[in-house]
Amino acid sequence: MNKNEDLDIISLPIEIDYTKIDSRFRLVNIAAQRAREIALGAKKRVETGFKKPATIAILEAISGKLEYITGEEARKAREEEKKLIDYRKILEERRRVPEDIKELERDLRVYVHSKEETRDLNELFSNQEEGAEE
Repeated sequence: MNKNEDLDIISLPIEIDYTKIDSRFRLVNIAAQRAREIALGAKKRVETGFKKPATIAILEAISGKLEYITGEEARKAREEEKKLIDYRKILEERRRVPEDIKELERDLRVYVHSKEETRDLNELFSNQEEGAEE
Protein backbone atom coordinates (compact mmCIF):
# COMPACT_ATOMS: atom_id res chain seq x y z
CA MET A 1 0.00 0.00 0.00
CA ASN A 2 1.44 3.38 -0.92
CA LYS A 3 0.91 6.77 0.67
CA ASN A 4 -1.64 7.87 -1.93
CA GLU A 5 -4.04 5.07 -0.99
CA ASP A 6 -4.80 6.82 2.33
CA LEU A 7 -5.63 9.99 0.46
CA ASP A 8 -8.10 8.17 -1.82
CA ILE A 9 -10.80 7.82 0.81
CA ILE A 10 -10.61 11.49 1.72
CA SER A 11 -10.32 12.86 -1.81
CA LEU A 12 -13.12 10.75 -3.33
CA PRO A 13 -16.76 11.70 -2.94
CA ILE A 14 -18.10 9.71 -0.01
CA GLU A 15 -21.52 8.13 -0.20
CA ILE A 16 -23.32 8.77 3.07
CA ASP A 17 -26.39 6.87 4.18
CA TYR A 18 -28.45 9.88 5.26
CA THR A 19 -30.78 7.66 7.26
CA LYS A 20 -27.84 6.92 9.59
CA ILE A 21 -25.75 10.10 9.36
CA ASP A 22 -27.79 13.21 8.65
CA SER A 23 -25.02 15.46 7.25
CA ARG A 24 -21.39 15.69 6.21
CA PHE A 25 -20.78 17.93 9.23
CA ARG A 26 -21.94 15.12 11.54
CA LEU A 27 -19.74 12.66 9.64
CA VAL A 28 -16.70 14.89 10.20
CA ASN A 29 -17.46 15.22 13.92
CA ILE A 30 -18.02 11.50 14.39
CA ALA A 31 -14.89 10.63 12.43
CA ALA A 32 -12.76 13.20 14.31
CA GLN A 33 -13.77 11.82 17.70
CA ARG A 34 -13.22 8.26 16.55
CA ALA A 35 -9.84 9.13 14.99
CA ARG A 36 -8.69 10.41 18.41
CA GLU A 37 -9.74 7.11 19.98
CA ILE A 38 -7.91 5.10 17.32
CA ALA A 39 -4.80 7.25 17.70
CA LEU A 40 -4.87 6.47 21.42
CA GLY A 41 -4.97 2.74 20.72
CA ALA A 42 -8.63 1.79 20.26
CA LYS A 43 -9.25 -1.36 18.22
CA LYS A 44 -10.37 -0.88 14.60
CA ARG A 45 -13.94 -1.88 13.85
CA VAL A 46 -13.39 -2.48 10.13
CA GLU A 47 -10.86 -4.60 8.30
CA THR A 48 -8.73 -2.31 6.19
CA GLY A 49 -5.21 -1.84 5.01
CA PHE A 50 -5.32 1.85 5.78
CA LYS A 51 -3.10 3.06 8.58
CA LYS A 52 -4.12 6.66 9.22
CA PRO A 53 -6.61 7.05 12.09
CA ALA A 54 -8.69 9.64 10.21
CA THR A 55 -9.12 7.36 7.20
CA ILE A 56 -10.04 4.38 9.36
CA ALA A 57 -12.51 6.51 11.33
CA ILE A 58 -14.23 7.72 8.17
CA LEU A 59 -14.54 4.15 6.91
CA GLU A 60 -16.02 3.05 10.24
CA ALA A 61 -18.51 5.92 10.22
CA ILE A 62 -19.77 5.43 6.66
CA SER A 63 -20.01 1.66 7.12
CA GLY A 64 -22.27 2.13 10.16
CA LYS A 65 -19.87 0.57 12.67
CA LEU A 66 -20.04 3.51 15.09
CA GLU A 67 -22.78 4.38 17.55
CA TYR A 68 -23.42 8.01 18.38
CA ILE A 69 -26.06 10.18 19.99
CA THR A 70 -27.42 13.59 19.02
CA GLY A 71 -29.66 16.34 20.30
CA GLU A 72 -30.84 16.46 23.90
CA GLU A 73 -29.42 13.03 24.65
CA ALA A 74 -25.95 14.23 23.57
CA ARG A 75 -26.25 17.39 25.69
CA LYS A 76 -27.15 15.33 28.76
CA ALA A 77 -24.25 12.96 28.14
CA ARG A 78 -21.86 15.92 27.82
CA GLU A 79 -23.09 17.35 31.14
CA GLU A 80 -22.64 13.97 32.84
CA GLU A 81 -19.12 13.79 31.44
CA LYS A 82 -18.32 17.25 32.81
CA LYS A 83 -19.61 16.24 36.24
CA LEU A 84 -17.44 13.14 36.17
CA ILE A 85 -14.41 15.22 35.29
CA ASP A 86 -15.24 17.64 38.12
CA TYR A 87 -15.45 14.73 40.57
CA ARG A 88 -12.03 13.54 39.42
CA LYS A 89 -10.56 17.01 40.02
CA ILE A 90 -12.11 17.17 43.50
CA LEU A 91 -10.71 13.75 44.40
CA GLU A 92 -7.26 14.73 43.13
CA GLU A 93 -7.34 17.93 45.17
CA ARG A 94 -8.33 16.01 48.30
CA ARG A 95 -5.45 13.59 47.79
CA ARG A 96 -2.88 16.36 47.45
CA VAL A 97 -0.92 17.16 50.58
CA PRO A 98 -0.97 20.90 51.24
CA GLU A 99 2.40 22.64 51.06
CA ASP A 100 2.30 23.74 54.72
CA ILE A 101 1.86 20.11 55.83
CA LYS A 102 4.84 19.07 53.71
CA GLU A 103 6.89 21.78 55.39
CA LEU A 104 5.72 20.63 58.83
CA GLU A 105 6.71 17.05 57.99
CA ARG A 106 10.19 18.24 56.98
CA ASP A 107 10.56 20.18 60.23
CA LEU A 108 9.46 17.16 62.27
CA ARG A 109 11.96 14.92 60.50
CA VAL A 110 14.77 17.37 61.31
CA TYR A 111 13.59 17.61 64.92
CA VAL A 112 13.29 13.84 65.34
CA HIS A 113 16.63 13.29 63.63
CA SER A 114 18.37 15.82 65.90
CA LYS A 115 16.76 14.22 68.99
CA GLU A 116 18.02 10.80 67.88
CA GLU A 117 21.54 12.19 67.44
CA THR A 118 21.40 13.79 70.91
CA ARG A 119 20.22 10.53 72.44
CA ASP A 120 22.95 8.60 70.60
CA LEU A 121 25.57 11.06 71.87
CA ASN A 122 24.25 10.81 75.43
CA GLU A 123 24.39 7.01 75.28
CA LEU A 124 27.86 7.16 73.79
CA PHE A 125 29.23 9.49 76.49
CA SER A 126 27.39 7.77 79.33
CA ASN A 127 28.97 4.43 78.36
CA GLN A 128 32.45 5.98 78.28
CA GLU A 129 31.96 7.61 81.68
CA GLU A 130 30.80 4.29 83.18
CA GLY A 131 33.86 2.55 81.73
CA ALA A 132 36.18 5.25 83.14
CA GLU A 133 34.73 4.91 86.67
CA GLU A 134 35.35 1.18 86.78
